Amino acid sequence: MGEGILNSSTPHARILIIDDDHQLRKIFRALLEASGYVVVDAADYATAVTLMDHTIQLALLDIDLNGKSGLDVLRYIQHHFPLCPTIMVSGMPDRESIIAALNEGAVAFLEKPVTRFMLTHKIEHWLSHYALQKENINLKGFSALYHALQASESKFKAAFESNLVGHLFWNERGEITDANDIFLDMLGFSREELLAGLIHWDKLTPTEYRKQDAHAFQELLSNGTTTPVEKELIRKNGGRIPVLIGSTTLDGPSLNGISLAVDISARKEIELQVISERNKLSAIIENVAECIITITADGIIESFNPAACQTFGYLENEVIGKNVALLMPEPHRSQHNSYLSSYSPENRRFKDGRIEVAARHKSGRPFPLELTISEVMINHQRHFIGIARDISLRKQQENERNIAATAFESQESMIITDGSGVILRTNQAFSKSNGYRAEEILGKSASLLSPDELCSEALSAITNHGGWQGEVQGKRKNGEIYPQWLSISAVKDSHNIITHYVRSYMDITERKAAEKEIEHLAFYDTLTKLPNRRLLYDRLEQALISSDRSNQYGALFFIDLDNFKRLNDTLGHNMGDLLLQQVAKRLQLSVREGDTVARLGGDEFVVLLKKLSTEKQKTAEQSEVIAEKILEALGQPYHLGSIEYISTPSIGITLFKRNDIALDELFKQADIAMYQSKKSGRNAFIFFDPKMQQLVNERASMEDELRLALESNQFQLDFQIQVDSSRNPIGAEALIRWEHPEHGLIHPAQFIPLAEESGLILPIGLWVLNSACAQIKKWEGNPLTRELVLALNVSAKQFHHGDFAADVVAAIKLHDINPMKLKLEMTESILITNIEETITTMKALNDIGIQFSLDDFGTGYSSLQYLKSLPLDQLKIDRSFVHDININKDDKAIVNTIIAMAHSLGINVIAEGVETDAQLQLLLKNHCTHFQGYLFSEPISIDLLEANLIKNQ
Repeated sequence: MGEGILNSSTPHARILIIDDDHQLRKIFRALLEASGYVVVDAADYATAVTLMDHTIQLALLDIDLNGKSGLDVLRYIQHHFPLCPTIMVSGMPDRESIIAALNEGAVAFLEKPVTRFMLTHKIEHWLSHYALQKENINLKGFSALYHALQASESKFKAAFESNLVGHLFWNERGEITDANDIFLDMLGFSREELLAGLIHWDKLTPTEYRKQDAHAFQELLSNGTTTPVEKELIRKNGGRIPVLIGSTTLDGPSLNGISLAVDISARKEIELQVISERNKLSAIIENVAECIITITADGIIESFNPAACQTFGYLENEVIGKNVALLMPEPHRSQHNSYLSSYSPENRRFKDGRIEVAARHKSGRPFPLELTISEVMINHQRHFIGIARDISLRKQQENERNIAATAFESQESMIITDGSGVILRTNQAFSKSNGYRAEEILGKSASLLSPDELCSEALSAITNHGGWQGEVQGKRKNGEIYPQWLSISAVKDSHNIITHYVRSYMDITERKAAEKEIEHLAFYDTLTKLPNRRLLYDRLEQALISSDRSNQYGALFFIDLDNFKRLNDTLGHNMGDLLLQQVAKRLQLSVREGDTVARLGGDEFVVLLKKLSTEKQKTAEQSEVIAEKILEALGQPYHLGSIEYISTPSIGITLFKRNDIALDELFKQADIAMYQSKKSGRNAFIFFDPKMQQLVNERASMEDELRLALESNQFQLDFQIQVDSSRNPIGAEALIRWEHPEHGLIHPAQFIPLAEESGLILPIGLWVLNSACAQIKKWEGNPLTRELVLALNVSAKQFHHGDFAADVVAAIKLHDINPMKLKLEMTESILITNIEETITTMKALNDIGIQFSLDDFGTGYSSLQYLKSLPLDQLKIDRSFVHDININKDDKAIVNTIIAMAHSLGINVIAEGVETDAQLQLLLKNHCTHFQGYLFSEPISIDLLEANLIKNQ
């Protein structure tokens, strides 16, 4: 055995590998055999015991084995083969394991993974210094050796000469009387120096160990032996050497003894190394960014590093000793014990692997955690080490990447290029839109997708601001050019250098079409496709500017179709729309290229002529030619389905040349001229004249005064008597008068048309209705007037107002009158609009007793067919026929016809405008029995009327 040890540093040393990991045994064997060692291996305790003998010069031992631990094997080797150095190997050594192994006799530790250099270096070191194994002789071995030496002098001598333990003998004076070579080598003295008495115990002991020595001396006196202790001895060169030393007294008359010392320098070196490694490990654990948490097998937290404190929000003392479930959200918290119990105690090691779990912050906030769990055995107890990291940011980034990936595969075409514009990636939407498969376009330049280069403004925006977007022309694989909305974003590195571009393309063909349609809807009339008011205003504004610069006149035509409302009411709006479309086409054919024909709405059209003459007279002549052309074109028959229809226009024209006139003013002038055209007889054109403006201003002023007249009660009623053939009063007609505070009496012919146009006829008509009903109520209380019927005129606008019938009924109820004493006179114009509704309203009022008289009969041309359907009580022969009845045979014939027709229909007849006896006699001769006119009385106030009634009774 001695020769094997002495030659241990030579090749072919025999080494035993003991590890339950077959792969590691295989790796170790390959490393050692490559270095010339003879290797045998064992996977467990039983196999190791079988293979272990005196030929094994060094053992490599895993601290964790299936069945029994590595410490069990170590104890076996130390007990039976104490001169065989044992190196422990572990995947995750801890302080307790290291100390336990050292106490059991291990000479060194190697941490997996092990490099070939580290492995062979350690083995060479311990094979060449086999004596260092004696550092780990335990106290029981030491005591046994001592007692063995005492029992046999021969054995003692042998041990004295050959043992690896230093021996020194001393006397009662503390002088070293003898020592073996091991001790002398330890301290650096020669035997001659020993025999010369140069070595004294006090010289060997440092000052700080004097108290320890004194205590050991007392123990020696009391027990005859001392407990081995660790101390330092002073070497000859002044250095120190750490030793494990124990003493015992020898039999004899004086106090002599022997001390046995073991050099523990190597072990101290290992301990310092362990402490250093432990400190390093502690520093790493304290400063590492990952959470490191250790727990017991039942889940109690044993350690909690600063990173864990920061991550979970707890102080270390708040969690040590607590169950690790504290760090978990529900339902994991309540289920944690079942998680732990699912780990079988037989499985000594978990497979390392990262898992994602849910964790809980002290505040209660849950967050994701990446966790690696390992199981370790410490003093035969299972423990778990968790290394964790808060991955909230990573999960957020993953989510953002997923969102970005999803967005990249969105409906929008996208490509990614490098900094030079070479295509690196495309999405499916791009292939679908542009027709290129990914493999066809990758590596090509993005300029292939656009026929035009980006403008300098776009390139500048990309360079300076990191992006640009705008409309460009795109090009598909088939060569089709289409409008697209391009967005480019630059991707820059940490040095602000552009590395990539992200381009997104949106086909805006449909949007452009929609924009065009919206623009058309915004600027063009949907029915006629002509420019509308908005576009016309824009073009007129440009025409004014151009006219001002060129000094050329322009002209504005305002065109209104005559009697268009009658067409809509009689034939329907569909026919009206057909007419408007045909008018639009005829107008476009009547003007020059570059002129504008627009529709303002309804039956109103505008023609804008530009760049006419620089002379006003010449311009007027040019405008007149075009106006005549328009009259001719619009006056031709229209074919509305199967109906041939004649329509005429009324045209107002205004000329312009300067830019200082407001657009609205220009329209107003053309509108005024058009209105004058209608008044002049329609189917004509009239140029605007400033005198027309004066009339308009006067009308506007009168409209304001009409409103004031209503508020100030400036209206009054005059009454003209109606009589029978015996000149007896049968009633009267109420006629409105305006008593103006400045202009005096204003007759209805002057303000009623304006009231009709402005809508003021409705409140004025309501005032007349209530005033008439109030007068009837007064007459009902007077025997002289109670049988009189009061007639009042109703305008077409008033009659067709939706509340007319209700207003009449309300007035009758308000004044509590007999409705049979009220007669409503209507003109034939009422019958033109919606005849069916007119008949319904008349019948409803006639049913409650109200009488109806058709005023100005014979002046219209469309009402005769409705006479048989209308609930009329009276026809009123117009004064125009009565005036010349004695001298005009046509008027006489018309009057005779009206009377005869009324009698045949059972309708009463009254003639108005009777001024002479001759007229009266002729009317009587033709069987007309009711009359009204100046022959009997002019319109007078109610006071004069009642006075005359009293006088003539």
